Amino acid sequence: MSFTDMASRIGAIQGTLARVSGTTASMRPEPLPSGTAAAASMYAGGVAGASSALPAAPSTPAAFTQALQEAMAAPAVLAPKATTPAPAASVAPGTGAAAAKPDAVRSEPQATKGGVDGSDVVAAAKMYLGVPYVWGGNNPKIGLDCSSFVQHTFRDLGVEVPRVARQQAKEGTEVPSLSQAKPGDLIVTRGGGHIGIYLGDNKMIHAPRPGESVSIRKLFETDATIMTIRRIVPSETSVPGAAKPAAGAIQDTVSVQAELTAALQRAHFSTAVNGA
Repeated sequence: MSFTDMASRIGAIQGTLARVSGTTASMRPEPLPSGTAAAASMYAGGVAGASSALPAAPSTPAAFTQALQEAMAAPAVLAPKATTPAPAASVAPGTGAAAAKPDAVRSEPQATKGGVDGSDVVAAAKMYLGVPYVWGGNNPKIGLDCSSFVQHTFRDLGVEVPRVARQQAKEGTEVPSLSQAKPGDLIVTRGGGHIGIYLGDNKMIHAPRPGESVSIRKLFETDATIMTIRRIVPSETSVPGAAKPAAGAIQDTVSVQAELTAALQRAHFSTAVNGA
């Protein structure tokens, strides 16, 4: 029992004794150390005011015994303690349950001038099948990494996205779950370290790792391990009759882009070797 509890109990007992004897409890305990000033004040005040607030003394020994037992059993009246609020629950970022996601795609991305949709993204992506994976690669004739493959695919359709996966993971509209993903959506895994394009039927196309090439594989990831799913263009053409780039035009764009990139690299190499 703490000192303050004892002080309160003693005050209650002395009040009872005052009732029994019919006298006023005017005696106060010896002075207490400064550290217990609050308890001493409470104790002294409770005793000093006992005679005016308490009823008449018990008239029989049985009544005295009962009153004494009630005083001993009475809980100590202490000053309320300040309660420390419980800390808010923290959620680790980057996990499947980290942030509350909407139940459905809030809004489809705005339609592009050419009416590009998810099916066009899939068609453009498949034209890079077989291109070798090269870390940091940005030339389809030499090799691409995962995010460069995504960037080239959308660029062929006239849609610009950032260069690296962690930036691409912030583009467009978030799709809450894999069950709501549509062909052409971006699948971001490994905490933002890898990205691919969803094809539907639980498959994606991506540039996997050194020694491999752009390919199609089954998704073994789940919502718990996928960092985010992003929709860059509408899943379906929202403008009836909107003109789309033909497949041949997309292929021509890929070839022209590759040729220009290769020519630029050759020019830089020549300048570095032969001087300006």
